[in-house]
Amino acid sequence: MKNLKWGAMIVLAAIGFIAALFYNSMSYSQFRVEVCMEFEGRTNCRTALGATEELALRTAVDNACAMIASGMTNSMACSAKQPTSIKWLKGK
Repeated sequence: MKNLKWGAMIVLAAIGFIAALFYNSMSYSQFRVEVCMEFEGRTNCRTALGATEELALRTAVDNACAMIASGMTNSMACSAKQPTSIKWLKGK
């Protein structure tokens, strides 16, 4: 009987943990943006999610630059440029 109580408590704790993870992950992705970057003749577009507009935009820029710039210096130079396009998307 004790094993059944412990088993039920473990299952309830696991369900609570999964629900908390789901809720937490949904709150971090309120803003969605597609950004296109151009660097040294190469162009790349990436979509990112973020809890704030600024975070979503920064993530998309960094991801796009990671694909077209090599090395830390080039990546930083690419990220400092203005995006060629910014498109705010609805939904998650």
